[in-house]
Amino acid sequence: MKFTIVAAFIGLFASMTETAQAQSSPTLSKIRERGYIICGTSPGVAGFSIQDGAGRWNGFDIDICRALAVTIFNDQDKAKFVPLSSKDRLIALQAGEIDVLPRTTTWTLSRNAGQGVTFTAVNYYDGQGFMVSKKLGVDSAAKLGGASICVAQGTTSELNMADYFRKLGQKYEPAAFGTSEEALKAYESGRCDAYTTDISALAAVKLKLADPDTYVILPEVISKEPLGPWVRSGDDGWFNIVRWTVAALVNAEELGVTKANVQEMVKSANPEIKRFLGQDGKLGEAMGLTNDWVVRIVSTVGNYGESFERYLGSESRLQLKRGPNALWTNGGLQYSPPFR
Repeated sequence: MKFTIVAAFIGLFASMTETAQAQSSPTLSKIRERGYIICGTSPGVAGFSIQDGAGRWNGFDIDICRALAVTIFNDQDKAKFVPLSSKDRLIALQAGEIDVLPRTTTWTLSRNAGQGVTFTAVNYYDGQGFMVSKKLGVDSAAKLGGASICVAQGTTSELNMADYFRKLGQKYEPAAFGTSEEALKAYESGRCDAYTTDISALAAVKLKLADPDTYVILPEVISKEPLGPWVRSGDDGWFNIVRWTVAALVNAEELGVTKANVQEMVKSANPEIKRFLGQDGKLGEAMGLTNDWVVRIVSTVGNYGESFERYLGSESRLQLKRGPNALWTNGGLQYSPPFR
């Protein structure tokens, strides 16, 4: 009996401590005091983050920020978006100019270990490729030896490209520019023979070109580019909120919880769904949130698959396949840790 009482006390104390730590998150407190969340984003990348004619931001990464705004304020519009270049994005996060960076930014050891920032979760598995004009007559990246290649500074693409041609024993002419936009303009003007970046970004920028059908994305994928939101190091409470918000979108798809049916799914007798949607247990409170936080997220932006298809897949101009971003049950890599 004494053991049972002590064990129960220890469990209660641990739970109270975890909740207190989440509620005392300096980032979360600052966001609540300010009244909105500030998200760093890509400066106009179709599918991921782009403004419409009315100036409203939309995209796959934008949905992450809107989900966080709903998590905290139950209002997706309490989010401000700051477009950042590749070379400035992590600096802005480290300096506290933004709260979170849900922008196409690759998870690497050097970034995670040495810049005061921390990666939270993969929301898109990508890889680097090359785009060329069909007039160049090249059907493989391995045939780009001696070519001039436009690339954005401050990206993993520079290092990946150098490694790729070094392994092939070929020389090439790198042409690095301050931003992706500058690199693309230089390429389109004929400054370079090829343009390189993540394949999803190549599909997006190809749509910007004057005659997209005259360009081709070469078949080689020369790197691994796990992308997802970043936060500043040292705030575990905020890190957990961002990580589990991404996981919630994936888990909702795994469980078949959609924007259309989430209110009905709240009534489910399935114990896994009941926990996930806050009808059993206090998983939300453990992070300083309300227990219905997942319901509010899915009601607003839908699940991971819905967001993907809307901005990147079948409902978008990009028409990207799920590939490694399919659920693990469908042969992909997307996989949510358990909500328990």
